[in-house]
Amino acid sequence: MGWGAENRILTLSNVEVYTKPTCGFCMMAKRLLQSKGISFAEVDIAAQPNRRAEMIQRANGRSTVPQIFIDGRHIGGCDDLMALERGGQLDAMLAA
Repeated sequence: MGWGAENRILTLSNVEVYTKPTCGFCMMAKRLLQSKGISFAEVDIAAQPNRRAEMIQRANGRSTVPQIFIDGRHIGGCDDLMALERGGQLDAMLAA
């Protein structure tokens, strides 16, 4: 399968990333998603502090950023996203 077809498959997932502008781990996670051609909804909790409680609830009490969700499923933070990528599991999750 060529890159174009794979890219179209990968963009079917709904990806959400809770971030802060000064967060290096947020930048790394977003860079990985962007390198795969994945569009995502970014929620900047510094600019929208009322969304922080929502993030913590959805992330089962985790309060650090980034918090990443794929199709409503909590993935975790940057380290969790990178581990999925290293383990070869991320593309399948994004294509589901």
